[in-house]
Amino acid sequence: MVKMSETETPPFRYTAALAGDIERRWQDHWDANGTFHAPNPAGELADPEHPRAGAPKLHVQDMFPYPSGAGLHVGHPLGYIGTDCYTRYKRQAGYNVLHPMGFDAFGLPAEQYAVQTGTHPAVTTAANVERYRHQLRRLGLAYDDRRSFSTTDPEYYRWTQWIFLQVFNSWFDPSVGKARPIQELIDSYESGARGPEWAGLSAVEKRKVIDDHRLAYVSEAPVNWCPGLGTVLANEEVTPDGRSERGNFPVFQRSLKQWMMRITAYGDRLVEDLDALDWPEPVKLMQRNWIGRSRGAHVDFPIDGSHIRVFTTRPDTLFGATYMVLAPEHRLVDSIVPAVWPEGTHDVWTGGHATPAEAVAAYRATAAAKTEEERTADGKVKTGVFTGAYAINPVNDERVPVFIADYVLAGYGTGAIMAVPAHDERDFEFATVFELPVIRTIETPEGFEGAYVGDGAVINSGFLNGLNKDDAKAAMITWLEENGKGSGATTYRLRDWLFSRQRYWGEPFPIVYDETGLPIALPESMLPVVLPDVDDFSPRTFDPDDANSEPETPLSRKKDWVQVELDLGDGPKTYTRETNTMPQWAGSCWYELRYLDPKNEKSLVDPENEAYWMGPRSEGDPGGVDLYVGGVEHAVLHLLYARFWHKVLFDLGHVSSFEPFKKLFNQGYIQAYAYQDARGVYVAAEEVVERDGKYWFGDQQVTRSYGKMGKSLKNVVTPDEMCEQYGADTFRVYEMAMGPLDVSRPWETRAVVGSQRFLQRAWRLVVDEETGAVRVSDEPLDPKTRKVLHRIIAGVREDLEELRFNTAIAKLIELTNTLTPLGTVSREAIEPLVLMISPFAPHLAEELWGKLGHEGSLAYTAFPVADPAQLVAEAITYPVQVNGKVRGRVEVSPETPEDEVRAAALAAVAEALAGKEPKKVIVVKGRLVSVVV
Repeated sequence: MVKMSETETPPFRYTAALAGDIERRWQDHWDANGTFHAPNPAGELADPEHPRAGAPKLHVQDMFPYPSGAGLHVGHPLGYIGTDCYTRYKRQAGYNVLHPMGFDAFGLPAEQYAVQTGTHPAVTTAANVERYRHQLRRLGLAYDDRRSFSTTDPEYYRWTQWIFLQVFNSWFDPSVGKARPIQELIDSYESGARGPEWAGLSAVEKRKVIDDHRLAYVSEAPVNWCPGLGTVLANEEVTPDGRSERGNFPVFQRSLKQWMMRITAYGDRLVEDLDALDWPEPVKLMQRNWIGRSRGAHVDFPIDGSHIRVFTTRPDTLFGATYMVLAPEHRLVDSIVPAVWPEGTHDVWTGGHATPAEAVAAYRATAAAKTEEERTADGKVKTGVFTGAYAINPVNDERVPVFIADYVLAGYGTGAIMAVPAHDERDFEFATVFELPVIRTIETPEGFEGAYVGDGAVINSGFLNGLNKDDAKAAMITWLEENGKGSGATTYRLRDWLFSRQRYWGEPFPIVYDETGLPIALPESMLPVVLPDVDDFSPRTFDPDDANSEPETPLSRKKDWVQVELDLGDGPKTYTRETNTMPQWAGSCWYELRYLDPKNEKSLVDPENEAYWMGPRSEGDPGGVDLYVGGVEHAVLHLLYARFWHKVLFDLGHVSSFEPFKKLFNQGYIQAYAYQDARGVYVAAEEVVERDGKYWFGDQQVTRSYGKMGKSLKNVVTPDEMCEQYGADTFRVYEMAMGPLDVSRPWETRAVVGSQRFLQRAWRLVVDEETGAVRVSDEPLDPKTRKVLHRIIAGVREDLEELRFNTAIAKLIELTNTLTPLGTVSREAIEPLVLMISPFAPHLAEELWGKLGHEGSLAYTAFPVADPAQLVAEAITYPVQVNGKVRGRVEVSPETPEDEVRAAALAAVAEALAGKEPKKVIVVKGRLVSVVV
């Protein structure tokens, strides 16, 4: 890009160089004076002398960034600039504004870089955070820098570990629908309130009973195990063909011991409390679908002295269950497989194997090599094998064969299904492949083939015959409960949260194990458990195809850290530390709370500060952050996990709000064009020119595509470049003027000059470009311009309240263009204009405010308010319709009585009426007159 020429320009023109000088000077001023510090009601950050102490509060927060080595490109700060414009306006409108920024700094990229270079992730992360801070400061973002932190700071993750301990030391009491301290559960067992069996248990058995109730627990869980990388991968890190996104290694489904969070206990509240939130409906829908609440019944199918429990949303179809399917990993599979195939086994059921054990083993190996996405994909050919075992359908005592198949997942529901092929398309496809019977239990249209999923009267179902679906479901649940065969139930698509990672760069668990192998929570006095330095940051890797290998974490090799002598109340003993680390989600699950009281070393947050910034204000108010802005890509996981942790803290009395984020706004994205040559190689976008509707890179014709901005696409534009070439204020105005904040838009560097010209015109209204003299008069505005001014003030305030920054800027351009021909502009107009520009171009506004004779910052100067008297129109023009067609217009005062408006309208269309007497004359006040003849 060619830098704007500044030769032969007036000496006091608002150029990029002058903008840079102004911006750096005001940024230094804001830092030196703590301009954007927000006072707390209590603690170290309280300030009774602050101009907003005791004022109404506003807590606005951006989804904080992961500080990558690449730094920011122009798409990243879109939301940050938007919230900055909004909070600057609200601060001037009288609010005590909390607008902080931190960094979500744990994560895999820094660890990967450490593995490749030997540079400690802490070093890389610190450098990246510093770069981000510099870039954000250069944009003039008005953060309270006292409240900034990184999730990798030990003084921060001390409280992440503390929250983990709150979750670990809690259980969910379904009788009250909330978390309670685990000690209350222990006390109820000790008192005998939960039965006499407790007294006969050993100490270890008692611990296991209690651990099974905890909200954080250790469990065997199916995971994506990648031997070639030596780590478990999240679903997002696995390609559709079952390989690792990084390195392209095979990924296997394995059951491994992992930490889990019992988020499913909160399923109902996570669904129902969405109604209290001011969130986009599509995001609420995504959360509801992810949680996937289903109401139905648990049903027990007897098998060889045990039973297979299934959940079904259609207990009314139980008489049509003709086979069952277990996940290949289901715990019962090994115990039910017989030595030989039973008599009558169909050849297609065996998979060509001589024995059930061989068939099950072979099928399990095949299923383990598939991803969850592959296993559950619609349209895939159904596969499976017969286990050799039969269960009993509890409603009719019929034997039903039990299969294993990969489309059933161990971690979803009970890991088993009853199959009703007559009324479920997936079950019908499986039954067709494996020659299984189909029994219709819902009246089906004559001639219908396949699985009928519509409604109808119940048939072939004994005592349910003739009932409709809803009545049949209720009757079957009653029968199951009365006969001890099952019970009504609610289940969720949501699974408990897998909370372990076999990586180095994450929060250590505040957990040790004793000689029993059971977990023990460390006392709060031992926090933080600091992540130790290690010589090798990478997990142990294995042969990529060794599906049976076991993870070896980087921390497990730090023997002097893993084995530790502690006194946990019963004398010094040797314990083993947990060597997994927490997932990156952990630090972002509660950071909104630490912003409130970041210097507090005694508690997570002072109750007075939490109640002030996030507490509910009325009955039914969920409390939480007043405005939370970020990308829709975080609609589910981050927001769901944060809501879960917050609800646990609410149940335990640590916070007064039952939701973390009251209002959510999803900003759009800035996208860009990318260009490829004939080989498909990306070329530098800034060097491409358009000629005759085609695109050229030098003498090569290239093709253009539209999408995201990224280094690999060679189309990155950085805010640093924009600030250098145009100034931060021009960049800010351009990003906000491009379109609605919630809509994605294309980046076009050549269009930035339009925003610069607007700011140059505003500058010229105050400063003479030749002499630098202030050219503002104290003469009053003429009445016409005054009305324009107050109309713009009213419109800009309304737009800012609704985050319509592009239309607010359009109004400011209109006002600037209105004032420009006047020559010397009245202070009556120019001071409101400067104050209204300040949210968007704060450095320019501060400079002009000083030139207008004011001292210090304008940050707390009252935002202009429109005079209602100036908003009243001097006249209203009524279009006059005759039989639906406009035949004339009449201009009257807004206060004109209706009968006078009617008379004036009839006079205006007298010629069109041609002497005819109107049947009806309708006056729509302020809008139109309709005459019917």
